[in-house]
Amino acid sequence: MEQISKVKSISIWVFIVPFIAVNTCLILTTQFHDFNLIPHQYRVSYPFPYIDGGVSISRTARYFPTYLIFKPAMFFTAYLLIIYWLNNRKIINHFDNTNKYKNKILYFGIASAIALVLHSIFLGIKFDNDLYKLFRRIIMFVFIIFEVVAQTYLVLALYSIKEKIFTYINETILKLKLILVSILVIVAVISIPIISLPGDNFLGINLKFLKHALEWDYFLGVITFYLLTFLMWKKN
Repeated sequence: MEQISKVKSISIWVFIVPFIAVNTCLILTTQFHDFNLIPHQYRVSYPFPYIDGGVSISRTARYFPTYLIFKPAMFFTAYLLIIYWLNNRKIINHFDNTNKYKNKILYFGIASAIALVLHSIFLGIKFDNDLYKLFRRIIMFVFIIFEVVAQTYLVLALYSIKEKIFTYINETILKLKLILVSILVIVAVISIPIISLPGDNFLGINLKFLKHALEWDYFLGVITFYLLTFLMWKKN
C-alpha cells in the first residue's frame, strides 16, 4: 500500500526533526558559552536535563538564536504529523472501513498538531499577564494529551486489525508500541497532580528539577512512538 510507505517514511522524520532541534537548542544553551551566541541570562551549566532537570525545553528554545531552530522544526513536525495521521486513517479504513477508532485517530492527531503550532507561535513572546501564561500552559497540556490519546487509539486500531495486517508489520514492535503508550498514559495520570502543584517545593522535594526532567523524558517517549512506527512496518 502507498499509505504504508508514506507512514513509514514520514514517521522517521517525525522522530528525527524534533529530536535534533530540541537537543541542538540544549547544546547551544549549555555548551557554547565561549562563543557568545547565548545571552548571559539564558546560559545554563547543567549538562543533562534528562536526568538532573537543570533546564526546561522552553527555556532552551525561546530566545535568539535557538528559536530560529526550534520554531521552524516544530512547524515542519506539525505538518508531518497531519500527513501521518491522515495516512494512518486511510490504512485502517482500507483493512476495516467500519473500525471504531479511525475517526478518533484523525481528530486527536490533527488537534495535537494544531496545538503544537500554537505552542511554537507563542513560545518566547513576553506578555506579563496571568491569563496569557495560563493559556500557554493549557496549549501545552492539550498537545500532550491529544498526542497520547491519538497514539493510544492508533495502537488499539492496529490491534483490532492485527490478523489482517500481520504480513505487513513486525508484531514485536507493535507490542512495544502498546507498552510505550501504556507507560505514557500512566506517567501522565501520575504527573498531572505533581505538575499542578504550586511552587517549586513539596515535602522537601525540588519540584522544579523534577518537572523539567519529566518534561525531557516524556518528550523523548512521545517521539519514540514514531521511531517504533518506522521499525514496525516492513519495507515490502
